[in-house]
Amino acid sequence: MFSKILIANRGEIACRIIQTAHRMGIRCVAVYSDADASARHVAMADEAFHIGPAASSESYLRADKIIEVAKQSGAQAIHPGYGFLSENTGFAEACEANGLVFIGPPSSAIAAMGSKSAAKTIMEQAGVPLVPGYHGNDQAAETLRAEAEKCGFPLLLKAVAGGGGKGMRVVESMAEFDDALAAAQREARNAFGNPDMLIERYLTQPRHVEIQVFCDQQGNGVYLAERDCSVQRRHQKVLEEAPAPGLADDTRKAMGEAAVRAAQAINYVGAGTVEFLYDVDGSFFFMEMNTRLQVEHPVTEMVTGQDLVEWQLKVAWGEPLPLTQAQVKTRGHALEARIYAEDPDQDFLPATGTLRYLSTPDENAHVRVDTGVTEGDEISIHYDPMIAKLIVWDETRDQAINRMVQALEHYRIAGVRTNIRFLHALADAQPFREADLTTGFIDSHRELLFPKSKLDPHKALVLAAGFLLEQRKSREPASADPWSPFARQNGWRMNSEFAQPMHLLVGDEVHELKVLERDDRYQVFVGGSVYNLNCRLDDDYLQAVINGHRLSVHGNLDHHQLVLFYEGDTFQCSVFRETFDPQDLAGEGSLTAPMNGAVVAIQANVGDTVTAGQTLVIMEAMKMEHVIKAPADGVVTEIYFAEGDQVAEGAELIAIETSSDEEAA
Repeated sequence: MFSKILIANRGEIACRIIQTAHRMGIRCVAVYSDADASARHVAMADEAFHIGPAASSESYLRADKIIEVAKQSGAQAIHPGYGFLSENTGFAEACEANGLVFIGPPSSAIAAMGSKSAAKTIMEQAGVPLVPGYHGNDQAAETLRAEAEKCGFPLLLKAVAGGGGKGMRVVESMAEFDDALAAAQREARNAFGNPDMLIERYLTQPRHVEIQVFCDQQGNGVYLAERDCSVQRRHQKVLEEAPAPGLADDTRKAMGEAAVRAAQAINYVGAGTVEFLYDVDGSFFFMEMNTRLQVEHPVTEMVTGQDLVEWQLKVAWGEPLPLTQAQVKTRGHALEARIYAEDPDQDFLPATGTLRYLSTPDENAHVRVDTGVTEGDEISIHYDPMIAKLIVWDETRDQAINRMVQALEHYRIAGVRTNIRFLHALADAQPFREADLTTGFIDSHRELLFPKSKLDPHKALVLAAGFLLEQRKSREPASADPWSPFARQNGWRMNSEFAQPMHLLVGDEVHELKVLERDDRYQVFVGGSVYNLNCRLDDDYLQAVINGHRLSVHGNLDHHQLVLFYEGDTFQCSVFRETFDPQDLAGEGSLTAPMNGAVVAIQANVGDTVTAGQTLVIMEAMKMEHVIKAPADGVVTEIYFAEGDQVAEGAELIAIETSSDEEAA
């Protein structure tokens, strides 16, 4: 077995590989960029080497630097993880040329599946079912339009070199085709350096079911159950599970055998995933093959009891597969939720910030957390915004869902917006519990997935007041005389009572509270109502009784900003100070950056007349494009940035003079 390997990746997957390698007695070499000097994977590794600036193009995508480090460190093999260079044929070939084992498939297999159009030709020859469409080499616009007409609508435009939902567009009619094609090609060129497209019939109620396959150097191949990855946003997976609910045994077997045929058709070695579209009538169609370890591999590990990274290392060393197909068994049900730094309420815009508070659920036989960050780490614009993967297992699907809901309630983050509240609503939604799954699940159930807060607004303010008062009390030195009126926080006055004022800012609204301390309890006056509050703060845990209703919350106070966590939901407020005036908000005609990122395109000039809804600026953040449109009819008066510029969230990008501005003048 290898004695030392290099991990050509970062974050969660690098940490995951290191854990298994160390358990097997293998030393690990990490690489890191400027942004990751203090990262968790660097600390976990036996040694680490700096390879460049924060931009991945100058660090984690520099195959030459990584190979140089591998040779310098004495590593025998390189594990690419997922993303970055994991499916790069040139990198796999360079490893071989330098006497390093690439812990993945042969470069020829990567090349065969790296082009979605070529892959479909191979699959057709191997007898794997295909979705109707076009995957030819002729990429002329008129050819693509003709093939689109032939395929029929709705259809899916997909980058031939793509992955992760990038370079992908659903097109409902020919009227939308040209604009969608241009956008998909531009995104594909930026992400993969290849604008070529393929066209597929877009199934209206499909499920995304994928098969985990493994092949060794002796020609053996097995499939290790299947995963349902139907719940997606922007064609990117949000929640995955194994096994796929409601799949007939004969379909499961047929799909698994088709996946192994697909892998063996390209002389595959190692871990791979064959992805299928599964239709309501039970038919399934090949979509693509990912020639690497998948993000969602832990759910397969949980139901099979196998360590897939260990399998990868053994196969790369030349050992045969640990199990035959007849020996592969599954037990129970597993789910994985991807914890992202993003804002679901703003169309899942990526978010950045510092993890100033991070508390995760306890890990055990039922709950697993795969992560590459610790409290205090920064989520930057340079890499994918995934914070962690939360994986749960139990005997049945319903029990596993209950585990997931509970675990999400115990996952608490402050300092950066996350999708935890959204995931909690998703996992607990009745249609999800009933396995009413399609790739359009999120769009079909938006009302359920974006619910109102579980906390009554007034009770949330009362809890916030209790948290602030109890924390202030805990930080003040104990009085020599606990019965002295000067030891109390009620603004005590002789012969009178004084209700202490408190102002809390929630969003843009200031709420005035008055608090009166009476013995070991408080009376809180808010919104014309009186609330009797008994509470006790233990570190970040507040136990409270409000007018006889007992409840508890966790909280984090950072300077004047408070976040309360309650059953997967959050309540955020800040202590309002007169010196802070939330004004200077952007006017109606201004357009600001919704997140940190880069300006990809500016589609207007100063002096242009624009209409409401017209695209003015296209930004890119974390490899996804975001379109900024005119809020109203008007004339462009200023453009503050150029294409290629990096901009911060909230920065004004462009200004227009609207018709309402002219009327006011």
